Amino acid sequence: MLTPEQIQEVLTSTEADRIERTRSTKDTDKFREAICSFSNDMHFRTYDVTPCLGSTLDDLDLDVFVSSYRRKAIDPEVIKENGRELVLQLAALHFYNLKRDCPTNAGYIVFGKDVLGRFPGSYVQYVKFAGETLGSDVVESRVFNGNLLELMWTVSRFIASSFTEKPVFDSGLRERIIWDYPPEAMRELLVNAVLHRDYQSNSPVRFYFYPDRIEIMNTGGLYGEVSKENFPHVTDYRNPVLAEVLMVMKYANRYGRGISKAQALLAENGNRPAEFEIESNYIKVTVFKHPER
Repeated sequence: MLTPEQIQEVLTSTEADRIERTRSTKDTDKFREAICSFSNDMHFRTYDVTPCLGSTLDDLDLDVFVSSYRRKAIDPEVIKENGRELVLQLAALHFYNLKRDCPTNAGYIVFGKDVLGRFPGSYVQYVKFAGETLGSDVVESRVFNGNLLELMWTVSRFIASSFTEKPVFDSGLRERIIWDYPPEAMRELLVNAVLHRDYQSNSPVRFYFYPDRIEIMNTGGLYGEVSKENFPHVTDYRNPVLAEVLMVMKYANRYGRGISKAQALLAENGNRPAEFEIESNYIKVTVFKHPER
């Protein structure tokens, strides 16, 4: 969906290649060609492959692309043999639109130097509450932001250090470890929220800790072929390019089983199953603390 600013740019531009012009006011074939060309030009399959109008190659941290992502996404021998310049490599991976000569939204979200400047909701808001309601005192709060790779790295480190384990003994006096929340399950659920969120929204991903539970909420309801009836067994991607990035960087799997994996890890640890609240404009998952913790 175009923003009002982008529409204004289209309507006032005299040079933009997305504008089809005809001097004739009577030649219907010319009108038809112009309308069809404009329609095809303006349609992009998903929001993340849409050109990020007004941005330039200089807005991207190309060192991050080369050193962190490209070496995992493309075999170095292929890069060497192909010899493409950097902008063509970005375009081949859907991070740059050659026709518009600008990054795509995905390119900006993944490698942008100022992601919040373009996508104000592109962060994770962590809040820890003293009580069991939103009105409770706030014990701690943090904001995780940056480009997508920075965001996922800092969030993953935070999750790895945020939960506690406790040894318990079963009936055979064998020791086993239980977590208040299994870290890997929480990582899967948070990655899912970051990936499937609506990046056109100004609302962040919310990561809220209460004494008895954790709530994770992202904007954007179910997408594409996914419905309440088949969720989470059917997968569709609002942001397929971002999905590929998280898969390449090993934050997400390629089989759309992150939620099922999280539920299995919760069950293995002795937690109740996570509960999902699904609305047209958001999804919230609630994870309950282990009863012995």
